[in-house]
Amino acid sequence: MPAFELHRVTLPNGLRVLLAPDPTTPVVGVAVHVDVGFRSEPEGRTGFAHLFEHLMFQGSESLEKLAHFRHVQSSGGVFNGSTHQDYTDYFEVLPAAALERALFLEADRLRAPRLTEENLRNQIDVVKEEIRLNVLNRPYGGFPWILLPPVLYDTFPNAHNGYGDFSELEQASLDDAAAFFDTYYAPGNALLTVVGPIEVDETLALVERHFGDIPARPTPPRPSFGEPLPGAERRQSVPDVHAPLPALALGYRIPDPSTELDDYLGHALLASVLGDGEAARLQRRLVHADGLVTDVSASNGLMGALDARDPDTFTITAVHPANVDPDKVLVAVDEELDRLASHGPAAEELARQSARWAAALHHEDDRVMYRMLGLGARELLFGRAELTFELPERLAAVTPQRVQAAAGALRSAGRAVLLVEPASKGETE
Repeated sequence: MPAFELHRVTLPNGLRVLLAPDPTTPVVGVAVHVDVGFRSEPEGRTGFAHLFEHLMFQGSESLEKLAHFRHVQSSGGVFNGSTHQDYTDYFEVLPAAALERALFLEADRLRAPRLTEENLRNQIDVVKEEIRLNVLNRPYGGFPWILLPPVLYDTFPNAHNGYGDFSELEQASLDDAAAFFDTYYAPGNALLTVVGPIEVDETLALVERHFGDIPARPTPPRPSFGEPLPGAERRQSVPDVHAPLPALALGYRIPDPSTELDDYLGHALLASVLGDGEAARLQRRLVHADGLVTDVSASNGLMGALDARDPDTFTITAVHPANVDPDKVLVAVDEELDRLASHGPAAEELARQSARWAAALHHEDDRVMYRMLGLGARELLFGRAELTFELPERLAAVTPQRVQAAAGALRSAGRAVLLVEPASKGETE
């Protein structure tokens, strides 16, 4: 896909604006990325960033609850929001003629969401039900993104459960919500992204009309979440009353994409060489040849590639029969990593995985929603929205030696091993 021209502006109140004109699409995407995620929430308020994301959909000072939904859907649009390790996003995609409506709606809630005791209590209940549905009452719930970090990391920001803890969610107050909004939802801590068939000057005028009068506030300092690499293997077992088979997850630290992007991409392609497709190394070895696991995958990034600042996590996950010793799986994984660390992947093997990546990236970014979210996240996290367009070529330029070095890096540092063990309800009480 073509690399569309990007335009950057910062409003006097500190709001950063990223415009990506695309005359080939009939829809417009509008997103607000706020520089706060799981890792920024205060200790004792586990899950608060996720809870506050819900509160931002509960009306504003000028619109009652559900009005935002009705305005978007009556325009033929869709909307949503999500909380990640280092950011929270709010977005909508509508017919291009509804651009100003979308800008008004996003500015309206960024200016003053409707924070009431009723909304807070209701959304605490909604978040608790979401956790029950997606984690507590589901096989392998929270595997590995909730369960693995406390094995690999030591600090609260990196190790805690960002989805939410019931006891801490229930203690949340309106004062907590107001303080969180005042601290993290300042215009200078946010980025507005607009993608679609827009005219730059006209769109900037609309942005200034709707966002320009939001009062500026101090922005919070952005802490480093860095911590030392683990020096040895760390292991932990957790019971799962819903799991039909045992599972395991391995976690390794990966390079900082803001300063070591080529090494980071080497790890990304290592994940593909290990786990993507039936010809991938771990698929062939663990599933087809040795029959040790029923499913295996690898990922560079706990929640996806280039979705978090440093530190982030390389994961290998597998589900295996109950009669298979997990240490046999670990030995096989280490042997495959050692082979790659000694000889690297063949050129044609790497080219195949690069082509898979490029095809997936082009397919995803063809949709305005995903292109907009990728541009906004990479601009907020790394100041480089252009990565969205550069990634296919940069991945194609990764050499076998770079992947070989990535495999060696995994084998030379400590790691986390998480074992999920099927259990009866009585065993977990």
